[in-house]
Amino acid sequence: MTNPIEADLIVAADTVLTMDPGAAPLHQAAIAVGGDRIVAIGPAAELMSAHPTAPVLGGTGFMAIPGLVNAHQHLTGDRLIRSMIPDDLEPGRAVFEWAIPAHAAHTAGDDELSATLSLIEAACNGITFTVEAGTVAHPDRVLAGFDNVGVGGTLGSWGWDVDGEPWAGSVDEVLDRQREVQQLTAGHPRVDGWVTLVGHDLMSDELVVAASELARASDTGITFHLSPTDADAASYLSRTGALPAIHLDRLGVLGPHVLIAHGVHLDGDEIQRLLASDTALAYCPWAYLRLGQGVTRAGRHVEYIRRGGRVALGCDAENAGDAIDVLGAVALAAGLAKDTAVDPTVFGAGEALHHATLGAAAALGMADEIGSITVGKRADIALVDTTGPEWVPRSPDPVLQLVWASDGRSVRHVVASGRVVVHDGEPTLIDRSTLTAEAQQRHERLVHDAGLGH
Repeated sequence: MTNPIEADLIVAADTVLTMDPGAAPLHQAAIAVGGDRIVAIGPAAELMSAHPTAPVLGGTGFMAIPGLVNAHQHLTGDRLIRSMIPDDLEPGRAVFEWAIPAHAAHTAGDDELSATLSLIEAACNGITFTVEAGTVAHPDRVLAGFDNVGVGGTLGSWGWDVDGEPWAGSVDEVLDRQREVQQLTAGHPRVDGWVTLVGHDLMSDELVVAASELARASDTGITFHLSPTDADAASYLSRTGALPAIHLDRLGVLGPHVLIAHGVHLDGDEIQRLLASDTALAYCPWAYLRLGQGVTRAGRHVEYIRRGGRVALGCDAENAGDAIDVLGAVALAAGLAKDTAVDPTVFGAGEALHHATLGAAAALGMADEIGSITVGKRADIALVDTTGPEWVPRSPDPVLQLVWASDGRSVRHVVASGRVVVHDGEPTLIDRSTLTAEAQQRHERLVHDAGLGH
């Protein structure tokens, strides 16, 4: 099919997974991109003929998939001490003895470099939309990181009102930070300002109620951490007499504008409250295994999906999930579901991939904008190189091979909002090699200033 809109770019592939509901893979197909939008999808030869002056990206030996969504990623703090926090610490020590001191010592320049490095890795692994996890002290510099790489996402600012902790503030101060982010991102073509709180039981009732009301009034989302371990349940029970999700529901906080990060340790009543309010969950399985948080025993994310809940996959911090690779999280989520149920018929590769693409977009309230290769949507497309050894021979089921035999390292080219942001495995808008020396210097300074590793 052709389109009267002139294309700026043709993205061609042997196989196109649109991820539209019920759609079969397209073969020898192409996507025409005009501006930041997909303007046509059809046979490659036909689209190339209709737009003879448009450059062609991909072609033989490639699979096109929608740009992946990472629903929970810390873009500052952990990146500059990546894979440094020991993996054998008692619960709580990794956060309060390592992560928080690192954030306290983070400078504005650290924030921009950290976000840039994380988003480069994300883009090179096919991720075109990232939800920042709410631990940003200098949001203007993190927004610069998004612009350095050319990808999209959501942005917030540090939000908690606990005494004696870095970047803490009063309720009014925290809300003012959130409003400043919304002003900062107003009119930005790729990044949305979300209300973001640290969460757990590190937010007063007054703060979380006011923050949720601000998100509703601003017609935007709110995200915060909750119950990756059973510590939040114990804390809420002690303080309020109710489990976390029940208490938040009673406060009127929950709703379709809310994305809760984690939600591993939820009981049946909490699950029901979240479902009834249409609250979404961000599920980061690698982090729970790395940190020993009990997802194989307590996680109910697939049950949540089966009961109509909205779930998106995420990667978390570089000392939790470590690798920013949503395709890796897809395979793990599918494998955990099958193994914990002792049932290979549960949660197959295609369903798992849905929760990194269109299902993830729905969890963020953005299914009309991202998550599938659909005419009119944002042109976010990843091209997977299918000439590597993991693709020989080619399976008749491309989804099985993508999920179980591959990962983000097979991604070769990436288009975000119509621009080629990764070409031949390298970012196009910034020279990654020039950041290496600066990253090492900032790492060493941060470790020293935060008093880490002693």
